[in-house]
Amino acid sequence: MRAHTRTSFAVTALLCAAVAAGATACGPSSEDAKPAGPFAGLTGSEIADKAFAATAAAKSLTVDVDTTSEGERTRAYVSFDSTGKCAGTVTTGTAATTELIRVDRKNVYMRFDEASLNEQAKGESPEVREAMLKTLKGRWVEMAASEPEAKDAMEMCDAKTLLGGFEQGATGIVRGGETTVGGQKALTLTEPDGDGGTSTVYVATEGTPYVLRIVTKGGTEPETITFTRYGKPVTAKAPAAKDIADLD
Repeated sequence: MRAHTRTSFAVTALLCAAVAAGATACGPSSEDAKPAGPFAGLTGSEIADKAFAATAAAKSLTVDVDTTSEGERTRAYVSFDSTGKCAGTVTTGTAATTELIRVDRKNVYMRFDEASLNEQAKGESPEVREAMLKTLKGRWVEMAASEPEAKDAMEMCDAKTLLGGFEQGATGIVRGGETTVGGQKALTLTEPDGDGGTSTVYVATEGTPYVLRIVTKGGTEPETITFTRYGKPVTAKAPAAKDIADLD
C-alpha cells in the first residue's frame, strides 16, 4: 500500500509525499517462492522488510529525488544523519529552489532563491513583494526546530519518518532479477503501486541490505528516488549571523 505524507510546508510537501510513497513498495501481488541466490530462502516481502529496516537504521545517507505530482516536477538532494544534521536543496517547477540546513535538533535554516520568493509572493501587493525580496534575497531564515513549519520542512531529514508509510510484514512483493545501481549489485523487487503504475525497489545484495533506488513508472506520480552515501559524514554548518535575515 502506497502512503503519502502531507505537510503544510509548500516547498517540501511534494518531496515528503514522494519519498513516503516510494518507500511503501508493498502491496497486493503474487507471493514468490523461496528461491536461491541473494537472500536465499527469503520472499520478496521478507527482503523488503530487511531493506527498509536497514535503511531506517542507517547512521547517515543521502536521498536524490525526482518526482512529478499533479503536473509539477520536484527535485531534491538532501543528506542527513542520526545526530540531527541535515543539508540539501529542494527545487520545484523549473527553478524555484530552497536550501535547507539543520546543524542539530534546535534550529533550522532555510534560504530561498529569487524564483522561490516570487512564487511565494504571488497574490501579494507590489510593496509586500518588494519587502520580501529586500529582506530575504540571499539571506537565511532561522527558526526553532520545534516550530510546525520547521518540523514540516525537516521531515525528509529522518529515515524513519521517510519510511514511516512502509508496512512491515506486507505480502505480495515479487522478487526480480539481479542488476547494478551506481556500481553496486542489487536485487529488484516489484509490485503494482495501486495507481496504475509499477514500483521497483533495488536492494543491495552485498553488505548491509540497504535500499539503493525506488522507481515508480506509469500512474499519476512517476518518480525516481536514489539512496546513496550510507555512513558518510554530513556537512551542515550554521550560516554566519550577518547572513541571517532580521525578520523583525
